[in-house]
Amino acid sequence: MGVFAHSAIRAWLKSALTGLTLLCGLGAAPALAEQPAKQLFGNTPLPSATEARVHGFYSNGCIAGAVAIPVDGPNWQAMRLERNRRWGHPDLIALVQRLSQDAATDGWPGLLVGDISQPRGGPMLSGHASHQIGLDADIWLTKMPNRRLTQAERANTSAISVLRQGTLYVDPAIWTAEHAKLLRRAASYGQVERLFVHPGIKRAMCDAFGADRGNDRWMIKIRPYYGHHYHFHIRMKCPADSPNCRPQDPVPASGNGCDSSLDWWFTSEPWTPKPQAPGTKPRPRREKTLADLPGACRGVLRAPRPASESLATYSASFDQVAMIASAVPLTGAAPARAALPGLSRLPIPANRPQQ
Repeated sequence: MGVFAHSAIRAWLKSALTGLTLLCGLGAAPALAEQPAKQLFGNTPLPSATEARVHGFYSNGCIAGAVAIPVDGPNWQAMRLERNRRWGHPDLIALVQRLSQDAATDGWPGLLVGDISQPRGGPMLSGHASHQIGLDADIWLTKMPNRRLTQAERANTSAISVLRQGTLYVDPAIWTAEHAKLLRRAASYGQVERLFVHPGIKRAMCDAFGADRGNDRWMIKIRPYYGHHYHFHIRMKCPADSPNCRPQDPVPASGNGCDSSLDWWFTSEPWTPKPQAPGTKPRPRREKTLADLPGACRGVLRAPRPASESLATYSASFDQVAMIASAVPLTGAAPARAALPGLSRLPIPANRPQQ
């Protein structure tokens, strides 16, 4: 099939699917908009069979046309397959695959890939506030073994913390030069907006690379935050194909982050809960509904799906035109899935540094 035919099919499908998406969005029952959005998106097993588009912000949005990273690659293995969270924008999936190849040349044996996003993004059943638009990916700080893990092992194996037990600092018996090279490589890509790591890891990176001001351009992207001592979190910039993607405020234009803003994490304030007035009861957490998300997410949720997961898997044979052409209308509601164990809340002071 020639380029013109491919273009014609793409244009026709785009027009048809846009109309169907709008129709489905307008026809959604009011009750649907009142359900917790995490149930609606968490119980949708496949992405929309459309071109890739990001809608909203990292912690409040969705993604159309997401693709899955293959379960196995030459230099990676996807973990926690039962979560169905290995979906993302094609640019992010390509970036993770590129990182796996480049890191191998730096001495890292392979990536263990954790959560990326749900098939259509949106709030997750548990565990993350972000990861909603297919531009966030968790990479374990555990080196990939020299064999393929079984599905049961991927579900039950735990990532290893790189911190010395009971401290905020990396354990030199666990943390290696290869860990540092992996983070340096990931932060060096122009598409990467930020890497989130534990403050102790940021401190280790400052010790290794902070003295050379030539490293500032990528070092400033490595941002300290709670958790993230078992894995690091890649956040990609909004892609050019998605004008409805809302970017995060840019990182500081100068410096490397090895300053007083990092020192703050090694005081008591970040780890001390805010004091509550006597008799104050904790306010119940309000669940997001479809109405809280960008309007386009209604259409994303109702858009047709690809005929199979394999057609939406970002492998060497991935064909977006074929994936879109295979579109199958959604029929009925997907069976509800139980929420996975959540993460304990951490204290977040009001005067925390920019992340």
